[in-house]
Amino acid sequence: MKIGLFIPCFMNELYPEASMDTLKILESFGLDVHYPLEQTCCGQPMANTGCAHESAILAKRFIEIFKHYDYIVAPSGSCVSMVRHHYAQFVSEMEGFNHVQKNTYELIEFIHDVIKPDHLNVNFPHKVGIHNSCHGHRELGLSSMSERHTPTFSKIKDILDLVSNISFSTLERNDECCGFGGTFAVSEEAMSIAMGRARIEDHIQAGSEYITGVDMSCLMHMQGLIDREKLPIKTIYIAQILAKGLA
Repeated sequence: MKIGLFIPCFMNELYPEASMDTLKILESFGLDVHYPLEQTCCGQPMANTGCAHESAILAKRFIEIFKHYDYIVAPSGSCVSMVRHHYAQFVSEMEGFNHVQKNTYELIEFIHDVIKPDHLNVNFPHKVGIHNSCHGHRELGLSSMSERHTPTFSKIKDILDLVSNISFSTLERNDECCGFGGTFAVSEEAMSIAMGRARIEDHIQAGSEYITGVDMSCLMHMQGLIDREKLPIKTIYIAQILAKGLA
């Protein structure tokens, strides 16, 4: 199984430790993981702001780089959603598109659906609140949606349940947006901040020591508010929990 590892551009620049932990986790399963040095942005920010020409250029580049791998894995639900659900408008006729679209996975989704571990040698003795980021939650189906009134599930919690001594907080609103939304946080600053504060407050009231999730961008947004207002809680990317104890 040959894995192409895609690291989102902002994580490469701002969160190298979380990016390296993603690699450590994949390698701990004995996978043949490659990090193509020529990779760049998936094009999501350009698509969000209507820059179709620039998005198409980046989408084509992504396909060319990753079409030779069995699976493409990324520590970002929003980037994976871009590839799976929004690349078709730019590159649907391109050779390799169908393979890349079908086989690009978010990290936890890949571990849950493809690797399917029954145990992890990880210990994290803390109370954790799970943040269901919008793209991972509603476009990738990582957990059930409250408004649909269907049986509840969470691939994120399924994997975290394999961690020793971890506990989970019970939130009032399990699948509410944090307000980041990429360019939304810039164009609608006040609304974005209000939504982030509400999301953090729910976790604090539930007794969470840490907020975790599959999108570092959401955690970055909330950590900025936490730091600014000196709130008694921290964020931690899920790979940083799962990599505890790995060399």
